Amino acid sequence: MVTFMAVTLGLVLLLIACLEAGRRLRMRHTADEASSGLGVIDGAIFGLLGLLLAFAFSGADSRYEARRQLIVTETNAIGTAWLRIDLLPAEAQPAIRQDMRSYVDARIAFYRDLNDNPARARQDAAATTALQTKIWGESTAAARQSPLASTLPLVAQSLNDMIDITTTRSVALNTHPPLAIYILLLVLAVAASLVAGYGMGDRRRRSWLHTLVYAAALTMTIYTILDLEFPRIGLVRIDRYDKVLVDQRGSMN
Repeated sequence: MVTFMAVTLGLVLLLIACLEAGRRLRMRHTADEASSGLGVIDGAIFGLLGLLLAFAFSGADSRYEARRQLIVTETNAIGTAWLRIDLLPAEAQPAIRQDMRSYVDARIAFYRDLNDNPARARQDAAATTALQTKIWGESTAAARQSPLASTLPLVAQSLNDMIDITTTRSVALNTHPPLAIYILLLVLAVAASLVAGYGMGDRRRRSWLHTLVYAAALTMTIYTILDLEFPRIGLVRIDRYDKVLVDQRGSMN
């Protein structure tokens, strides 16, 4: 959170500095030199910046929605696996249910510790993997003792879905655009600020209103894109949707 705020402040100052640099450069030129054929270039730079911002925002928003949906999918998978324990022999159910509770606790702890305590999050991930193996072994062994032939496929399928979604969420957690996209976005933002300041240089007095509004609007847009890409760090939070998993854990007592 602090890092995001520092980056935001730094970007605002950088854009304001670029606007001022462009303005001073314009003031050194004559009116004819400054305005000759530059409109096309300005339009191309701002068009590229707008296009990149639109694609970056759209992609970040779609990934945010996908991550949020995966929380619901995992919760549903755990709920189904929990209910299908009822199909297993009664004597095997208590141990499996206790392991399921520990498993959900580990999943909740992993996302809680992910940013605050990465070392602890790795331990939570290891505990999750160990419990997956244990629950799978206990459940399939108990299902084979059931007199119903359908018990094993039903239990195995629900556990398979519960386990597979952890891999899907792990991949989604680390799915972001290449670093080159962010570098290009920063370069275009700087270039656009320079040409915007250059266009403002025909006035001797600075227009602080235009300067601040431009820098703030561009910075807030870029910040929102980054916030959507990393929704467990900034102001846009996805961890509040973890409540459905917490509620599922509460129903398992």
